[in-house]
Amino acid sequence: MSATLKALNPSALWTVPEAFRTVYSHATEVSSASKMLFISGQFGVRPDGSLPEAFANQAEQAIDNIEALLAASGMTFANVAKLNFFLTRSTDAVELVTVRERKLAGGVPPAVTVVTVSALARSDYLVEIEAIALA
Repeated sequence: MSATLKALNPSALWTVPEAFRTVYSHATEVSSASKMLFISGQFGVRPDGSLPEAFANQAEQAIDNIEALLAASGMTFANVAKLNFFLTRSTDAVELVTVRERKLAGGVPPAVTVVTVSALARSDYLVEIEAIALA
């Protein structure tokens, strides 16, 4: 049995702006999950070990890394119920939305948390992304 995901954006909460509705839900309801995948924080490190300098490139690579882990478990981003983003610069939040729209829009938008932190595991890491997926 495959999991069913449903976006929850009740009228009792603030209305999600139109520009974010494809990439954000206040909550994601999961029914009938038979498999859960908890993905450790992924950085923008390429398979060859290199790291792009630009924030957008690091974010895109981190998303690609999550996609590879999902595929290894027989899942796609359609199975993702929760994403956590950790940024070292709050000014990158606007660009993160653009990357998310380009890479992740479509399907049921997951529940999302974006946090600015003082540092990640290495000083040249600009973003870390965690995911929880269900099937």
